Amino acid sequence: MQLDPATLDAERAYKLLIGAIMPRPIAVVGTRSPDGASVNLAPFSFFCGVGSNPVTLCFCPASDEAGGEKDTLRNAKPVAEGGSGEFTVSVAPHRIIRQVVAAAEGLGYGESEFALAGLTPIDGVQVRAPRVAESPVAFECRTMQVIRTNPGAPSGGNLVLGRVVMIHVDDAVIDARGRIDPAQLDLVGRMAGLGYCTTRDRFDLPWGRAALER
Repeated sequence: MQLDPATLDAERAYKLLIGAIMPRPIAVVGTRSPDGASVNLAPFSFFCGVGSNPVTLCFCPASDEAGGEKDTLRNAKPVAEGGSGEFTVSVAPHRIIRQVVAAAEGLGYGESEFALAGLTPIDGVQVRAPRVAESPVAFECRTMQVIRTNPGAPSGGNLVLGRVVMIHVDDAVIDARGRIDPAQLDLVGRMAGLGYCTTRDRFDLPWGRAALER
């Protein structure tokens, strides 16, 4: 099968992407409205690290069905564009995955998904955006740039780049070598549709050519 993306509608293209790119890490993104009056929480599975110098990550909130900005982007976009210019990313361990998924509920602007999901907001040290208290690792970020791949179009893509200005790590997930222990972290990944997976089944391989010899 060969498919020309130009011939696909947005829904079909989206299903192909999430069916092929998996498992995907989940960013639980906390934001505060530019006026400071309300907080928002939402999970995103188009998310990754970008670089370590400076420490940078990104997540990708799609535009809504009318091509408008969803609440997270409305809050996190740079101050020059009318947003707060900051956000947090908390990770999604298995013990809170139901609450994380509940935070995807489409509430009205200004209503708190923290309250709906039963998760606890904690204001950042360097940013005002809240992180999730129940998450063992969280990143405070200042928005560097928003790249819009199809501005104003339904389901258009938006890549939010954030410079990490503070990292919170629960000591309970740190091993004897001072590294994060994946077993203690116990993260959940996103599959296609309503599917999720754990990170409990793992294996090691040497780097490069040596991997072919195992």
